Amino acid sequence: MVMRRQLTLYSWESSAMPVHARRCFCVFSFLALTLPFFAASLSADENPATPPAPAVVTPPAAAPAEPPKAEWKPDTGDTAWLLVSTGLVLLMTPGLAFFYGGMVRRKNVLGTMMQSWILMGVISIEWAFIGYSLAFDKGSQVLGGTGFAMLPWDKFKANDPYGYAATVPHLVFMAYQMMFAIITPALIFGAVADRMKFKAMLLFSLLWALVVYNPLAHMVWGEGGMLRGLFTDGKAPDTSMFPALDFAGGTVVHISSGISALVCCLVMGKRYKYNVEPMPPHSMVLATIGAGLLWFGWFGFNGGSALGSNGLAASALTATHLAAAAATLSWVFVEWAHRGHPSVLGGISGAVAGLVVITPAAGFVEPISGVWMGLIAGGVCYTSCAIVKSKFGYDDSLDAFGVHGVGGITGAILTGIFATVIVNPGGANGLLHGNGKQVVNQLVAVLITVGLSSVGTFVLLKIVDALVGLRITQDQEMEGLDLSQHGEVGYNL
Repeated sequence: MVMRRQLTLYSWESSAMPVHARRCFCVFSFLALTLPFFAASLSADENPATPPAPAVVTPPAAAPAEPPKAEWKPDTGDTAWLLVSTGLVLLMTPGLAFFYGGMVRRKNVLGTMMQSWILMGVISIEWAFIGYSLAFDKGSQVLGGTGFAMLPWDKFKANDPYGYAATVPHLVFMAYQMMFAIITPALIFGAVADRMKFKAMLLFSLLWALVVYNPLAHMVWGEGGMLRGLFTDGKAPDTSMFPALDFAGGTVVHISSGISALVCCLVMGKRYKYNVEPMPPHSMVLATIGAGLLWFGWFGFNGGSALGSNGLAASALTATHLAAAAATLSWVFVEWAHRGHPSVLGGISGAVAGLVVITPAAGFVEPISGVWMGLIAGGVCYTSCAIVKSKFGYDDSLDAFGVHGVGGITGAILTGIFATVIVNPGGANGLLHGNGKQVVNQLVAVLITVGLSSVGTFVLLKIVDALVGLRITQDQEMEGLDLSQHGEVGYNL
């Protein structure tokens, strides 16, 4: 080993490289070895290591938002038809004023017309305040609730909550039904023409709407009503004890007003000198104009009750017209055979009788059935007005009971005979289509309507008589309603 070391040292020291060169070589070697480490150190100081990026926490995916509910929009065609029908039914009340006004004596024409006109004010306000709610809000089987009272906007800005007319604004349906409520009590006063105090007529009308009309409308048409004949897949609502068919008011409008008219004329008694001196119509021209307006308006009354611009409306309108046409012929020819001459009064009375009898059936029967129903109505109503009234001696001045009461009852029963689901799947088959039970339901509805109308009217008449008196004095009756009640006359000749 000693020898090896000596050789090494000898080799290094004995090399030809000068001493200063060896020193420079050593320094250069040192720098070459250390300079990279020094440069790396400087680089690290000038560019410190980038800290690791924080972990990104991805939030859980949100549940997809529910699509916004589409805003309810009315069917413009259905809405337009119901708006027009509302106007047509309102027109019937001035039409009734002309019809009744023409058939009384001249001294009573304004007083009689005013009895119809004023109800466009009284009943409209009653209907908006509480009447519509009692008739169509959900309540008991006999009477509705108060949820629609005063027409709260949140319940009328869209469609109605019970689906009465699902394609039109609730407010339109309310207004349409208002027109029915107006004309119904107006029909009553044809039976007591010439002799009822105006203030008694006002008070009675308001009470009658609350006690008789609103409950009947709810029972037959309202949600939960005991007589509501709205069928689905052949089944009536559970709330219907006796599901009766009444498309546009055979029971609610005509039987109720006709029976109430009979009670009124029996309670109030006959006109002064009735059957002693003649009391012919003073203007058949006015009466005929009124009948024409009624016929025209009835297209909205019955056709509008389809609550849409559709095939059912067309069927109801056609059946209505055919029934009026057939009843006109029936009444005129029966009268011609009975009295020896056909009269204009008979022609217009027959038309109204036909319109009455088809009202409960219009949307449940085939249009041709309107012909058969009209033919029956003309003969039956003529018999009631010309023969039965004379035999029993009651003074139904303008035959309100003979046409509306008898015609309404006839129509309600015939509905149970002619009805068919071919025309309206929401109805029921009648006797001629294999369902005799429907006739029973119709009879029950008639009896309930007669009972409520007669008892309610009698009680209300007694209340009104006690409060303000029912009848004008004999001197006032001789003077006439125009002067005694309103201080004016219809004609200044």
